[in-house]
Amino acid sequence: MSTEQDQVAPAPADRAAPGARPAWVGDELIARWTGWICRDGARPGRKAETCAPALAPYDLAPTAAVPACDPQDVAAAVTGARAAQHTWAATSPRRRRGLLLAFHDLLLARQEEVLDLIQWETGKARLHAWQEVAQVAAIARHYARRGARYLAPRRVRGMVPGLTRVVEARVPKGVVGIVSPWNYPLYLGVGDVLPALCAGNAVVSKADEQTALTMLWTRALMAEAGLPAGLWQVVTGDGPVVGSALVDRADFVCFTGSTATGRVVAERAARRLVGASLELGGKNPLIVRADADLAAAAAGTVASAFANSGQMCIHTERVYVDACVHAAFRDLLVAATRALRLGQGYDYGADLGPLVSAAQLASVTAHVEEAVAKGATVLTGGRARPDVGPLAYEPTVLEGVTPAMAVCAEETFGPVLSLYSYATDAEAVELANQGDYGLSASIWSRDTRAARRMARLVRCGAVNINDGAAAAAGSIEAGMGGMRDSGAGRRHGAEGIRKFTDGQTLAEQRLMPLGPPPGKPVADFVRRTNGRLALLRRLGAR
Repeated sequence: MSTEQDQVAPAPADRAAPGARPAWVGDELIARWTGWICRDGARPGRKAETCAPALAPYDLAPTAAVPACDPQDVAAAVTGARAAQHTWAATSPRRRRGLLLAFHDLLLARQEEVLDLIQWETGKARLHAWQEVAQVAAIARHYARRGARYLAPRRVRGMVPGLTRVVEARVPKGVVGIVSPWNYPLYLGVGDVLPALCAGNAVVSKADEQTALTMLWTRALMAEAGLPAGLWQVVTGDGPVVGSALVDRADFVCFTGSTATGRVVAERAARRLVGASLELGGKNPLIVRADADLAAAAAGTVASAFANSGQMCIHTERVYVDACVHAAFRDLLVAATRALRLGQGYDYGADLGPLVSAAQLASVTAHVEEAVAKGATVLTGGRARPDVGPLAYEPTVLEGVTPAMAVCAEETFGPVLSLYSYATDAEAVELANQGDYGLSASIWSRDTRAARRMARLVRCGAVNINDGAAAAAGSIEAGMGGMRDSGAGRRHGAEGIRKFTDGQTLAEQRLMPLGPPPGKPVADFVRRTNGRLALLRRLGAR
């Protein structure tokens, strides 16, 4: 296991050609990063096993082989984290605030490095990689400034006013286990780590093998920012093995991923009576009312549907348009989609990049091909683009989708959008609420009062008005999470840090004990107390 030291490279001077490893990322640097992975080196005769190397989406060349941890490694990571947490829990809010702000400043200063890594490992457009940096910087700054206030002890009314003093306090959970996915390796990999640390916890992260280097780079940056040794541990390896071992040992679990796996995580944590925060899948609807600014709605739909090539839990997959403006909106949407630049490279020249893997490409292709075979119409896109890159797929708009098609209700998680029409607001809400998911939604209308009324009826954790998804997701002071099969718990805001703590009631009784006075008839005590209770009711006391 690595010691705390500066393992972040200098800012790269060269930009790599599309498809190549970033020129500044050498084997020695990768070896230093992978040194942050926790391995139980105390076992004699242990073989140095590695995960199968991830493939870079730009050219399908291997990125880097990372160690394959096992349950004993996870146990060692949790033990080390727990030892460090006892000291960290006693540190002042000022010390924790300083760590987060130092990390914030380093992240912005070194962002070119992590932008390259995110693109190399995921293939996403550079703008979408930069959005991760901006989001994580905002989270770090927010909890640095507001974390202590969110967790401050709160004085509440005691049983006997004046005699019973009661304070509600927050105490850290202990060791937080975080299992994060590949699609947003910086934001989802680190966005929960920051408030967990700010609340006084230690963290053990299970990095996705596809994007382990991004997390390890960030772990090194946190060390430079002043993170105490052992407080944030990282493990890698097979999800069902390593992830399950982490769920079995952590004091609280954060999981972002599929609904199917989320159910397993929740059940496993519940057996230990351990809390879990789950952000899961979505089939997110967008409603365009007849009075909407159609050009703005079309642009907003394209942004929310095709960001990160649709590989985003809150991206739009279903669009319901008032029948009166359906044709006009469809033309604007198709034109805006066709104008997108599909490409790959370490610059800002592309609007969206390739998909992350051959499996993801096959899944997206299967959804579109099955829909077309059953009668759907491709308005634009609908095909792979090997001339652009081995995993590139055109942004796609479908019409004529029916419930008989998988793309209608199943999460595609790719650059595919289905277009429908509706007759009334009530029907639009009913359609938006179809299915089992409830993560994010969007309503476009010039009548924002009517849109707000509709929003309250949509069963989603976030509803954006005149924006696709970014307004809610980027508002760090507001909670973000799902309803129904889209998860439980929230990240961001007050709940995003309080979930990493337990409530503790501190009650102090003064001057006289509660209950009947010694040596006095109990019946007299009960009679007098009943009289006081009736008086408090008449006075309207709480």
